[in-house]
Amino acid sequence: MSVSLTSRLSRDRRRRARLARVRARLAGKVVAITGGARGIGFEVATELLDAGAKVAIGDVDVDAVGKAAADLGVEGIELDVTDRSSFEKFLDTVADRIGPVDVLVNNAGIMPVGPFLDYRETLIRATLDVDLLGVILGSQAAATRMVARGHGQIVNISSVAGRLPTPGLTVYNAAKAGVIEFSEALDSELAGHGVRVGVVMPTFTQTGLIDGLATNSMVTSVNTAVVAEQVLASIAGVRVRAAAPRSMGWVNAYPILPRSLKRALLRTTRSGEIFMNPDPESRSAYSRRIGQS
Repeated sequence: MSVSLTSRLSRDRRRRARLARVRARLAGKVVAITGGARGIGFEVATELLDAGAKVAIGDVDVDAVGKAAADLGVEGIELDVTDRSSFEKFLDTVADRIGPVDVLVNNAGIMPVGPFLDYRETLIRATLDVDLLGVILGSQAAATRMVARGHGQIVNISSVAGRLPTPGLTVYNAAKAGVIEFSEALDSELAGHGVRVGVVMPTFTQTGLIDGLATNSMVTSVNTAVVAEQVLASIAGVRVRAAAPRSMGWVNAYPILPRSLKRALLRTTRSGEIFMNPDPESRSAYSRRIGQS
């Protein structure tokens, strides 16, 4: 057997063993997931169920969450993350039907792209409301219940875009950067009460968010399973910050790079072109869904 094959098999065995340990720590936990009707949220729900967790999903799209819940065999509940009373009702309903929430995964999000000067005020507000305010409101509602019980966990889904400011993603960049810093600050505040808060930063993931975007060899995307793996590992291992995939962890150093180097990287990767010039036809369905068209 070649050395390279032996090394690969060894890595595979270690990865399987690590995943088995993660799954063992999730069994029986009650996990509520926002934006669970599709994409990353749906994948996380699927993987958690497979690990033996008790799962409920919430989504503003009533038809989609109903279908997703039926497909998964879990509770599906209407949820508008921008409305505090809706979030309170969501958590109360989960508690009534399957038990007090041990883990909240704040996953709901939207990603408008294109020139900033073309953004309508309603789209700017919607992006900040869903991507940042929704995380804050949900964290407060869940943490209030968790602190009272003396334990709990919140995992907020941000993005590598929260560390990589890019033309065409301005408002999304702002919201996701806010989620990263909010999560770390809240973890420091609540850890003494038995409640931990972490953030997972996916790279661009193969969901509706990247419809119509022409990625290239330097700006690639991953499937939802890669992100779900890091979410589950963060729940099991209580990590404050994790990139998905792990190889993207270098983005945490990006903010301290010289501006000239950042500009050079943008030119090399052609990132600005990707998000400034989406294909309108391929992106039309997603744009309508988030109110960008």
